[in-house]
Amino acid sequence: MKMFDPHIHMTSRTTDDYQAMSNAGITVVVEPAFWMGQPRTHVGTFEDYFLSLLGWERFRAGQFGIRHFCTLGLNPKETNNPDIADGVIALLERYLDKDGVVAVGEVGFDDETPAEAHYFARQIELAIEHDLPVLVHTPHRNKKAGTIRTLALIRESGIAQERVLIDHNTEETLPLVLDSGCWAGHSIYPHTKMDEARMVALVKQYGSERIIMNSAADWGVSDPLKVPKTAAAMRDAGIAEHEIETIVWHNPLAFFAQSARLDIAEAEAPLLIDQRHNWEGNSVLRGQVPQVTTTE
Repeated sequence: MKMFDPHIHMTSRTTDDYQAMSNAGITVVVEPAFWMGQPRTHVGTFEDYFLSLLGWERFRAGQFGIRHFCTLGLNPKETNNPDIADGVIALLERYLDKDGVVAVGEVGFDDETPAEAHYFARQIELAIEHDLPVLVHTPHRNKKAGTIRTLALIRESGIAQERVLIDHNTEETLPLVLDSGCWAGHSIYPHTKMDEARMVALVKQYGSERIIMNSAADWGVSDPLKVPKTAAAMRDAGIAEHEIETIVWHNPLAFFAQSARLDIAEAEAPLLIDQRHNWEGNSVLRGQVPQVTTTE
């Protein structure tokens, strides 16, 4: 079964993770722009980061047969820095038209400050202007109240709910999101947010419609193989194969295809590998024999 990890921060991962993900059946990923662990102090650092998502990470994934897409946005935490926020928004107005950008995100709330609300709404406006869907981060604290506020802002924005993916859901937020008409994402972590057993229980209760799951796999303790591991847990729990495939493949494809930059037929086809190629003179290999696949 082909699998799609629709929210994974590969900038934080090693090249060995790409190899392991490929071996496990992951063939498509979306990497959202996010907070890098410490505040950025210059707009130019965002531009270099966006360029790495559009260039180096796309190349690195492709070296293992994985199609890499990204979402671009000013994350909620850094909207509170007035020295950079407007500059990053101006940058986004240029970069959202780039090939490979399949949504605006991650946007949303962290501490639910006025600045966060302002830039959340502004970035939804950018998504509408650029005809892109939106990936929304729900807050780590006061998650239910933050999700209710998020859904209200989305309704006020005028964006169609089916073009919004609200991520990091839990048992208390999932029914709210499904009732809204938005898509519901779940980040599967080793020790927090959501685990395999809880995800299995949610799928048994709510089914697979508009349900998406991901590994997130950031710079903290996380696991880039949580999508295949959770798919295996669903199978062991007796969930039908077609429902598993809907969650790990068809749903994320359908959501991000709304960008018109992810072609479903193309994504279904194998991505040929040629590890003889370099990116800006750099290879992912360190003495290994290059792998090359052909159509033969």
